[in-house]
Amino acid sequence: MDIALTLIAIALAILLIIRFKVDPVISLIISSVFLGLSAGVGLEDTVTEITGGFGEIMGEVGLLIGFGVLIGSLLQATGTFRALVEIIARRVGGKLPYAMTAALSTIFPSIYVDVQVVLASPMARQAAPVVDRKRGLPWLAGAIGVGIFSGYVFVVPGLAAVAVAGLLEVPLGRYLVFGVPIGLATALLTTFIFRALLAAGLWDETTDIDPDEEEHPDNAGHRAYLARADAESGATTSETTDADADLDHPDEVPERALRLPLLLRLSPILVPLVLIAFGAFMDLFDRSNDVIAFIGNANIALFVGLLIAFVIGRTTLGSDGTEGALSTGFRTTGEILLITGIGGSLGAVIKATGLGDTLKGLFSADAGAPVLISVLLAWFIAALLHFAIGSVSVGAITAAGIIGPVVASTGVDPVVIGLSIASGAMFALHVNSNFFWMFKSLLGLSTKGALKTLTLCTSLGAVVSLPMVLLISLIA
Repeated sequence: MDIALTLIAIALAILLIIRFKVDPVISLIISSVFLGLSAGVGLEDTVTEITGGFGEIMGEVGLLIGFGVLIGSLLQATGTFRALVEIIARRVGGKLPYAMTAALSTIFPSIYVDVQVVLASPMARQAAPVVDRKRGLPWLAGAIGVGIFSGYVFVVPGLAAVAVAGLLEVPLGRYLVFGVPIGLATALLTTFIFRALLAAGLWDETTDIDPDEEEHPDNAGHRAYLARADAESGATTSETTDADADLDHPDEVPERALRLPLLLRLSPILVPLVLIAFGAFMDLFDRSNDVIAFIGNANIALFVGLLIAFVIGRTTLGSDGTEGALSTGFRTTGEILLITGIGGSLGAVIKATGLGDTLKGLFSADAGAPVLISVLLAWFIAALLHFAIGSVSVGAITAAGIIGPVVASTGVDPVVIGLSIASGAMFALHVNSNFFWMFKSLLGLSTKGALKTLTLCTSLGAVVSLPMVLLISLIA
């Protein structure tokens, strides 16, 4: 009953948002209240879970979102993203989605997923018209989504990867050896398949891009590029990957900003990444201390990045220009924080229904099954938990907790079970995830557009990676 009610609540939220155009905040609250009351959580406890879930998410990612968005706004104002996109376009052009998904899945798993999407989305929005005139934005969005979560679940020190390996008592080195090739292959292959789906007509700009985002400064390059292409009477096709395309910007970037070396202008992003990665690896190798943990904390690292961006802004944009950029960032932050917190509320109510205990009772009797059945069962449990709870890490950790006690009796190598859980935990990241709403807002997508990119690509990633796990089961 818990499973059925949870699925109904999720379907209700999707129906309200897409069919009846109800604001996501209202829709998610309605779904949370419905689930809490129908599942027997109780009136008072339902309210407690809704408010507690909101507060818990804000405590985890509130500052990350705020600092990250403000950094992005300042970098946008100084023309940094524009310059970076022009350089990347000359080097990789239309292959940018593959470059981004490969980097996110292998180089940056030590960075929180929230930080990754905050830092990657502005560049994706600026680069979209260079990659593909019509379908660049969804292709990059899908590449970002599957790249982030492939690294998160398969590549140490991604949080889900480390947690699953720990719960199943798999040495991190052994998990890493098998996880890295699966994570990278999953990200690249899914990005390729998704591109084919876009070419087949999956994307519709009229419904899949948030109409309220039309005037967002990050879309300026896209609008200018399309207008110029149309004026050239067909000289540019939908497959254009012109590396030398000039991305116009509506605001005049001061000459002082343009004279600064690009590496210096990118330091608000690079310094936090280095600090966070350094702290993660020191902790991984038991070399951390209080100072390293402090500077490696994502909140502190991003605040350092914000300070650097602020100094660069004041130096190049002046006081008024800097305040204008920050004001734009503050407006964006408020919307993202609210919808992110409400997504956490629904997840908290789902957990309060006791779904994890229900699944444990259903599947604990299946120990001792053949390898294929064990792998598929582990995948299914993780997929169902993630779909219901809305958190990749919580879904993976809960699945590992359920399966862990019976792994020995299955006769299957624990690393195979761990990779199966990781694969399933990627499945269908959707509206009950706070990340979904961050992704939607930061990339300027409608709810339908986010479902077509993030939800579809994570589902594809889960399916694409499963045969690879089965292959590993033959040699592990």
